[in-house]
Amino acid sequence: EKIINEDQLKKFFRISVKGGGCSGFKYDFSFDDKTNDEDIIFGKTVIDKASLDIITGSVIDFKKEMIGESFVIDNPKASSSCGCGLSFSV
Repeated sequence: EKIINEDQLKKFFRISVKGGGCSGFKYDFSFDDKTNDEDIIFGKTVIDKASLDIITGSVIDFKKEMIGESFVIDNPKASSSCGCGLSFSV
């Protein structure tokens, strides 16, 4: 049986879109123990409003492959993306 302490219950999985990357924007995944006023909360996942506007309609999947584990995002608003899959333009 896994024991979860109170600090773990306060952690959120944060998804955000930041400027940069080889195509203009890049996805950023992190853990956070606080939320901000502009954050939208989905269960234990937090997305700031500006990032949500860019990724609305996306499908986010976690894939385990022989070469490693990664998040894969299918964003219908992305007009192009680079080979790494984490950088895109709209």
